[in-house]
Amino acid sequence: MANSLSNIMPKILSRGLLALRERCVLPRLVNMDYGSEAAQKGTTIDVPVSTAIAVADVSPSNVLPAPGDTTPSLVQIQLDKWKKNTPFHLTDKELVEVDRNSHFVPMQVGEAIRGLANQVNQDIFSEYTGVGNLTNVAGDDIAIADIIDARKLLNQSNCPNDDRVMVVNHACEATLLGIAGFQQWNAAGPGATENIQIRGEIGTRYGFTWFADDDCPLHTGGTSLGVGTPLINGAASVGATTIAIDGVASGSTTLLAGDSFTISGDTTYYSITADNTAASGAHSSVTISPPLQAAAANNAEVTFVDAAAGSTGRVGLAFHRDAFALATRPLMASTSDMAMGSNIMSMTDPQTGLSLRLEVQRQYKQTTWEFDILYGVKCVRPEFACKVYTATA
Repeated sequence: MANSLSNIMPKILSRGLLALRERCVLPRLVNMDYGSEAAQKGTTIDVPVSTAIAVADVSPSNVLPAPGDTTPSLVQIQLDKWKKNTPFHLTDKELVEVDRNSHFVPMQVGEAIRGLANQVNQDIFSEYTGVGNLTNVAGDDIAIADIIDARKLLNQSNCPNDDRVMVVNHACEATLLGIAGFQQWNAAGPGATENIQIRGEIGTRYGFTWFADDDCPLHTGGTSLGVGTPLINGAASVGATTIAIDGVASGSTTLLAGDSFTISGDTTYYSITADNTAASGAHSSVTISPPLQAAAANNAEVTFVDAAAGSTGRVGLAFHRDAFALATRPLMASTSDMAMGSNIMSMTDPQTGLSLRLEVQRQYKQTTWEFDILYGVKCVRPEFACKVYTATA
């Protein structure tokens, strides 16, 4: 049995990684360049974020100028997500077929991978709450003007032009496939039209490469939106990640993670990152993203982009790959696991960087198979992303 499993496990693990690669949309689009050493749950990874460098006039001198401080800031990603599938069983016939047929993937392996892929996708999407930029506030069917607006917001944030993608749900993709601006070859070139009319793929339009994924979350605005006159309660300095807001309706109204707003005198869009309930018409300790880009004066007006309380929108994302980070690590096998008779093997996909572990355990008259994955996600450059509301379907 041991010899048989040692031959079968790498084949099942490699085919599981292949299936994970095919089913994961967002992990292929975000930044994953953070090493591959083994780790355990709770480990943190430092992600450097570049800072602007000033330009100065050249003044010839016999004294060398002192170099400026260019220390990049760091954002920490915690490997706090350790997910597994429900253990499954493989028949002897399936094991023989895996060993004999290089393309055979047992049905249970495919279902186990589907669940893990969906979970990773959803956890990356959940980071939308750190993105302030927002367009198509009403949540109507997406229009070309909304796409152009998203592009404008990214350009104003100095987002690089390359590696930009737009991820929407399948209902939104269907709407786009029927828009003339996406179909006409004279606007996009014959090759792009062939993608739509023959393969049903949008490809690249308006500076974004398009992908469809039904894990796009539905955002519901808090009940403090569109009521009262929200104001900054107490001055806040540049770099602050917590503010106070008063002037909302009295009672226990709410701000919900993902609500976007602007502050008078500051063109930056900010997002609430954690649900917050008001007391006596005031919200205290409201956490926001990104950090304040300009000082906020006391009583500065706060304007929520979602104008109506309880407004909803299906969240699509327009972003550069550096906006979000996904870190995954191969899990270590303890000596106690091995001593108890478990067969454990880890493998990392060279294309996506995703690391998967397979554990095979002999029980009474049966053998169970289980995949698990360790990872962490973070919105590290919120200014490089934009939420695009689409129809709520």
